Amino acid sequence: MVVTTTSSSSTTKLLLTDMVLGVDHVPSNYIRPPSDRPNLKDVQPSSHAVPIPLIDLKGLHGPGRHDVVKEIGQACQNDGFFQIKNHGVSDTTISNILKLARDFFKLPESERLKSYSDNPSKTVRLSTSFNVNTEKVANWRDFLRLHCYPLQDYVHEWPSNPPSFREDVAEYCTSVRELVLRLLEAISESLGLEKNYINGVLSKHGQHMAMNYYPPCPQPELTYGLPGHTDPNLITVLLQDDVPGLQVLRNGKWVAVNPIPNTFIINIGDQMQVISNDRYKSVLHRAVVNCSKDRISIPTFYCPSPDAVIGPAPELVNDDHPAVYKNFTYEDYYKQFWNRGLATECCLDTFRASPIRDS
Repeated sequence: MVVTTTSSSSTTKLLLTDMVLGVDHVPSNYIRPPSDRPNLKDVQPSSHAVPIPLIDLKGLHGPGRHDVVKEIGQACQNDGFFQIKNHGVSDTTISNILKLARDFFKLPESERLKSYSDNPSKTVRLSTSFNVNTEKVANWRDFLRLHCYPLQDYVHEWPSNPPSFREDVAEYCTSVRELVLRLLEAISESLGLEKNYINGVLSKHGQHMAMNYYPPCPQPELTYGLPGHTDPNLITVLLQDDVPGLQVLRNGKWVAVNPIPNTFIINIGDQMQVISNDRYKSVLHRAVVNCSKDRISIPTFYCPSPDAVIGPAPELVNDDHPAVYKNFTYEDYYKQFWNRGLATECCLDTFRASPIRDS
């Protein structure tokens, strides 16, 4: 796709970053209907809520492994979200990737637009909102999305500016993948499965990441960075800068999750809910914006490869716990997710073994 821009003020900007310069109100296509706004005053600050579990992974390779696995299992079952420390990704790697993301979104518009595409199937693309082809209301976000496993298949497609981009992102992706594989072993064990079970059902595996940029918003109560959604993949590893914005739905209330330096937030995705036969829950979460500070978040989405057949683990299915989901390929699921957009109802519901009955 070839993109041309001019300096004329009447030119439509493709990216929010360039459109919002000097804007003092939210454009109408970003304004949510009153029933679908963040209601920021009703959000529970993290200090008033039961905190999202913070799990120390230091004991995962020692005599304390059983206790850490149990903690992870309880967090997956009760929260669907947890934070981790002593995770093995160096502070330097983390600070490098956060700086790189910020530097990328500060590049001149013409340089950034070299990566622009509105085609969700592209393996490297810079875009805005969520899916500009299907959504009715836009989201206050620009993002660069990259496929990153197997690394050698994609690294040559990535941006080459800033100059350290490919080297820094490759190091980060590799470190996070090693972390994910350790977590998947622990989650398998926590379900009573053989530790390589989840690893084995993902076929060739897949790994994507995004660099999300949320500019300051003059009227944050009218729009979202991203509205409430669950993640379609297996497991998400989220790195945030120091600006709050993530909120998680717990017991029917939105709870702010404030950043802790050099930690990751882990959330269970839809595929893990299927494999666990509903024991572990993929939880609604959203991103809100603010009027004073821009925000960077970097989620890594670990997933099955498109040909992988996903269904409940046979060992978790019995007369008392029948299969909640039918088997499907991840390719079918992912296509449906992108076509539906960030619908309030979970994409999982269309893959249930039997329809949901009204209670």
